[in-house]
Amino acid sequence: MNRKRYLFFDIDGTLLAGGASGYIPESTKKAIRLLKEAGHFLAIATGRAQFMALRWMREAGLEDMVSDGGYGLTIGGKLIDIKPMDRDKITALVRECEAKGLPWAIQIDNSDVRLMPDDSFYRVTGDTYYQNRVVPGLDPAKQPVIYKAFVACKYPVENTLESLRDLTWCRYGRRYFFVEPTNKAEGIYRMMEYLHADPADVIVFGDAGNDLSMFTDEWTNVAMGNAVPELKARADLVTTAVDDDGIYNACVRLGLF
Repeated sequence: MNRKRYLFFDIDGTLLAGGASGYIPESTKKAIRLLKEAGHFLAIATGRAQFMALRWMREAGLEDMVSDGGYGLTIGGKLIDIKPMDRDKITALVRECEAKGLPWAIQIDNSDVRLMPDDSFYRVTGDTYYQNRVVPGLDPAKQPVIYKAFVACKYPVENTLESLRDLTWCRYGRRYFFVEPTNKAEGIYRMMEYLHADPADVIVFGDAGNDLSMFTDEWTNVAMGNAVPELKARADLVTTAVDDDGIYNACVRLGLF
């Protein structure tokens, strides 16, 4: 058998084609089967919350995952842990938002429930991606853990928030942005430590800007043909697009089966 490798796949635009509808291409399913038969280790590496990524992990026939932007670890189908965000930094952001009249919300567990002190976040955004639950008097400083925060505002208001400079965040449409971890490499290192494996044997596959956080010099980096230019510039290999046998073709070029 060839040298055992540890492959980590982003979900949207890498493992999944088809945009919001999402599907795993047949060539990708074939590649996963052949990689397993060759004895390689396969896992997801996603910015999604663990509960949101479980469906695609299972549909791909995998049991291991780095989730929550690198802060969550699932091994053998079991959630090991999710590292929370810095509560003091989130609290500072919320206090600044309150002073400036910006509605906010937080996620405090591994579920699709988003907590708000009142309904202003929902009234401004109309967002139903999470379930919105009002908790009068909600105070982030009193929460045991915080996994994400959400702030309703239009671009470029976020650039005026001083407390946001110490946090990683991403805009979601016109009406709000969310604060979440963006360090997939950290989660991959934790996974490799757990497995007692050499990070030099890692191969990562990605397509978007947040995948820059897992493209390091220590392992092999594969950018999909549909990847953003910045990721392609950092890649060791640029394969074809996700819907053009991208993962399968990369595995052939890397001699993985």
